[in-house]
Amino acid sequence: MSQPVYKRILLKMGGEALAGKGGFGIDPARAAEVAHVVKDVHDLGVEIAIVIGAGNLWRGTIGKDLGMERSTADHMGMIATVMNSLALQDALESVGVVTRVQTAIEMRTVAEPYIRLRAMRHLEKGRVVIFGGGTGNPYFTTDSAGALRANEIGADVLIKATKVDAIYDADPEKNPDAKRFDELSYIDALNARLGVMDSTAVSLCMDNDVPIVVLNFWQEGSVKRLVMGERVGTIIRHI
Repeated sequence: MSQPVYKRILLKMGGEALAGKGGFGIDPARAAEVAHVVKDVHDLGVEIAIVIGAGNLWRGTIGKDLGMERSTADHMGMIATVMNSLALQDALESVGVVTRVQTAIEMRTVAEPYIRLRAMRHLEKGRVVIFGGGTGNPYFTTDSAGALRANEIGADVLIKATKVDAIYDADPEKNPDAKRFDELSYIDALNARLGVMDSTAVSLCMDNDVPIVVLNFWQEGSVKRLVMGERVGTIIRHI
């Protein structure tokens, strides 16, 4: 049997992955779907870390647009990511995947504080680690948190889970002539301002040579096929 190409991955997904109809809240059935996808990859012996957003519960930009102080709004978003992290942990534990949640903002009664070496030890022992609380700082997105943690734990790849099968130069649902990219350089991804990940996240991966793959998480077997070496989605790397 062939071995996975990527031994340690950082999976970055939006909070909408856990949302029910209408894109809001936490739907345990959706969390279970995510857990089964993660378990299929975990069963290959791949070490998995996850960063999840909170768009299904709160976005800091919403509060800012309504006149809320930006730091306060962003901290609310960070706390919301911990709620999503705990929901996903529960779903993963329910299918037999031992999972730990670590948070950038300490809340010891519900999760471990983020400690890099402890996180890596969990991964080495076959546990999934979910990083909640973003970077712990306002003005940074969970994309940036995903890139930061991917670099810190030495991930082989940062996987951006979306509902689209690749990066396009326009919305493929609105424009049937949208151009699909199989591969992009970091610089091209930054210059094109495609909006798939924020520039801070892409720049951090570029500076440390961590490839980014954008794929459709809900396409059957997409993540599993990627870690086994199949070309899936769009890869952003040095070309």
